[in-house]
Amino acid sequence: MDRLEQIFQWQAGFDADLIKRRQLEDITFEEWIQKETLALMSELAELLDEVNFKWWKNPKPVDREAVKEELVDILHFFVSMCLKAGITPQELFEAYHRKNQENRHRQDGTSLKAGYTSPPAVDD
Repeated sequence: MDRLEQIFQWQAGFDADLIKRRQLEDITFEEWIQKETLALMSELAELLDEVNFKWWKNPKPVDREAVKEELVDILHFFVSMCLKAGITPQELFEAYHRKNQENRHRQDGTSLKAGYTSPPAVDD
């Protein structure tokens, strides 16, 4: 089993236990995605707090471990949404690969999608 599959398996087990313990069996797919998107947004805000986005405050040293913890929290909710949407680790991998390739084409100006012409080269 690869690492992404393991993460999906751990998250599936956690979600099943959470749903049972908290009696959340009646929540619809749509509601789950809404709730987990909000939770994900909350975790993103916590990540922002860790990297001094508040320009009006004195910056503090960035704690790499705290950043890592917030990123893991984000991954938890993201994987949970994938599971609820029926997306497998393989499907996610393939979709990511396709999108990564398209993003590369957009940046090098070879995308067929409008609005992504390559910027001119910068002279040194």
